[in-house]
Amino acid sequence: MNLGGEEKAGTLFVLATPIGNLKDITLRGLEVLKQVGLILAESPGFTKRLLNSYNVKTKVFKFSQHSSPQEVARYLNLLRNGTDIALVSSAGTPGISDPGNTLVRNCLREGIRVTPIPGPCAVTAAYSVSGMASDGFVFIGFLSPKKGKRQKELMEVRDLKRSVVLFESCHRIHETLKDLFEILGNREMVMVREATKYNEEIISGPISELMARLSDRDLKGEITIVVEGIKRVQDDKVM
Repeated sequence: MNLGGEEKAGTLFVLATPIGNLKDITLRGLEVLKQVGLILAESPGFTKRLLNSYNVKTKVFKFSQHSSPQEVARYLNLLRNGTDIALVSSAGTPGISDPGNTLVRNCLREGIRVTPIPGPCAVTAAYSVSGMASDGFVFIGFLSPKKGKRQKELMEVRDLKRSVVLFESCHRIHETLKDLFEILGNREMVMVREATKYNEEIISGPISELMARLSDRDLKGEITIVVEGIKRVQDDKVM
């Protein structure tokens, strides 16, 4: 079935799924998931939990950054021949620190229609509750797990005037907080953990304060961090 229009080729729907609470799926998203020919998922097992909750019977296939060129070619061929495909990540919006860009890029190059089905995104969810200046932000994804490279990455954003948003593993959060303090200074920061889930936690304050509050805690779950930019720090000192 072709949901993208009257043209022969199918449409690749880049579809956002909940980042925690399964009720956050959009009505349009559910409609597309039910009607496409197949779903490409970063983690099929995880995606099937969502599909089962809404009685979606569409077949799911694994697609990740490790998918071979042959797999990409197979799905491109299906799209060329009129099959609509939904691309989803484990949670949130595909293409935002998630795989899928290879297929999207190839579709765009071939003139195959690509359309977003917007919805949940951990980046915007965290920024919306950060209280930071609303003049934009810079998203840098996950920092390197290697200390030296991670510090170098932070050096690259140290002088940015806009807030910085990043993801971090719960296993490295304490190391990252130390690096943030060392490289960026004692800026205001907001940490959003397990957004939209039952154990959701949002804490804010100077980086040093959060380091102290979290020092003896074994954190679990997904973490998004928002750190204020250098311009705001300087403005506060002037005031």
